[in-house]
Amino acid sequence: MKWRVILEPDLETGDWAVWCPELPGCVSAGETKQEALENIREAIELYLEPEPIELSTGAIACEVTIE
Repeated sequence: MKWRVILEPDLETGDWAVWCPELPGCVSAGETKQEALENIREAIELYLEPEPIELSTGAIACEVTIE
């Protein structure tokens, strides 16, 4: 799956900030563009990783696919 990311230079440090507009709060950074892109890939994977949930009696957990 492809995600749009925005790279922005930090004029004070020379580093790169990167964020994903479709995933609120999913941000990262790196000293180079390449490092920032590698870091945001990991951040997106962690953002999308499901957290364990406790179900009440009778509840059913299912998955759906979005293309």
